[in-house]
Amino acid sequence: MIVGGGTAGWITAGVLASRYPHRGEEGVAITLVESRGLPPIGVGEGTWPTIRSTLQQIGVSETDFLRECDASFKQGTQFAKWVDGGEADNYFHPFTLPISFEERNLAPYWLESSRNSSFAASLCFQTQLCENSLAPKQITTPEFAGLANYAYHLDAGKFAPFLQKHCIEKLGVRHMYDEIVSVHSDESGDISHLTMKSGEHFSADLFIDCSGFSSLLIGKHFGVPFLAKRNTLFIDRAWAVQVPYASDEASIASVTKSTAMSAGWVWDIGLTSRCGVGYVFSSNYISDDAALQELQGYLAAKGDLSPTLSFRKIDINAGYRQEYWRRNCVAVGLSAGFLEPLEASAIVMIELSAKSIANLLPGCRNGMQRAAQLFNETFRYRWERIVDFLKLHYVLTQRTVSPFWVDNQRKESIPDSLRDNLEYWAHHCPWHEDFSHREEVFSAASYQYILYGMGFQTDTPRSLLSGHDRLLAREKMNEAARQARDLNALLPANRELLAKVRRFGLQKI
Repeated sequence: MIVGGGTAGWITAGVLASRYPHRGEEGVAITLVESRGLPPIGVGEGTWPTIRSTLQQIGVSETDFLRECDASFKQGTQFAKWVDGGEADNYFHPFTLPISFEERNLAPYWLESSRNSSFAASLCFQTQLCENSLAPKQITTPEFAGLANYAYHLDAGKFAPFLQKHCIEKLGVRHMYDEIVSVHSDESGDISHLTMKSGEHFSADLFIDCSGFSSLLIGKHFGVPFLAKRNTLFIDRAWAVQVPYASDEASIASVTKSTAMSAGWVWDIGLTSRCGVGYVFSSNYISDDAALQELQGYLAAKGDLSPTLSFRKIDINAGYRQEYWRRNCVAVGLSAGFLEPLEASAIVMIELSAKSIANLLPGCRNGMQRAAQLFNETFRYRWERIVDFLKLHYVLTQRTVSPFWVDNQRKESIPDSLRDNLEYWAHHCPWHEDFSHREEVFSAASYQYILYGMGFQTDTPRSLLSGHDRLLAREKMNEAARQARDLNALLPANRELLAKVRRFGLQKI
């Protein structure tokens, strides 16, 4: 029984139903119940490349997804004014790994080189594709395949209904609109059944809480504590707005644009028919009205400010549950936690949760406790590492004009684990062994892109560097430059390819 729809509920339903098709008495029956008319939060428009394999597993067509969800191609994030706030302050976090990353750590050799270009531009061809708003593939490239690694920007309000239709019609998920009146437990403490407003009683072996910030099961019924992270991540508000393009030919960026402001940052996401823009900020450092004026100033500078725009305020409570799987209930999505939109970790955590539930699903009730223990250990680690990675962006800034940025660098606001890593990375470039889990949300490559994009210095002793690897690094950087030139000449603009997809569709795999 999945309680709640939206992106979390329907991704979870799709992953479980595609993994365990319902075969009468022999299969796993999945029911999703949700309230009518609850709007999506609307800030989950960015994804990670994992979404491609998730959509493939569920069995949807990439062409249909792009057409129906107003989706566009995303190849990473562009950060503006995060380092010193100047006009030239700009760097990228692309989705493609640094060249030869699986075999060699070439970061030390870039650091000792003349550095005629940024770290990302020197070691990854994708930076140039991002700068030129190019697509990651051609119209002849099969669905879900790419010449560069990619994810999507999508309309969250269209994505959930798209998944809902597919899960019901293709995967046999039972769907109901109803509201929970009460939650009942048996003698063991497990949830036995739900009493609904319609008068129906729903029982299940496993209940998945996708009820959003209300957290009806894991929070209100089980009372699992919420661990607030406001002392580390200061963001607690957002103003969001949907901005139409000036013309049908306007360029569609292939990155999430993140621009630092006085008390937070602005996201700028290009979909097929509009842009999603918002300012996430800390109310301890700026008032709601002043933040709105700052966002309007950003839009005016782009020529996007119109008197018809409608701005929506969103409250953010950064943190996560102490446990995510309690007895026979698992929390997925906002009911488990939310930090902030930076680096688009919300949807990827839904995907990881759904796939982990599918992998851990016990064959009998006796296995539930161990499955819960494994799930909780894994996801506690993941939430902690996401906090570290998001905080990294704020810690490395050189901005000193605003108290928000100054306070973000104070030692007491930095997690011990991040402080320890930064001390280590002062003499050692991040690498695979620096992280203990097989499947990290943010790998060593992501840390390299942020650290060296923001000017962090690693002083690797020359005794640990190799003449052979120094030559290899030079060859690989030249290779990355050639790849960038070749793909820049080969690939279409993001808008051009998206228009062709709408007209002709992509090849099926």
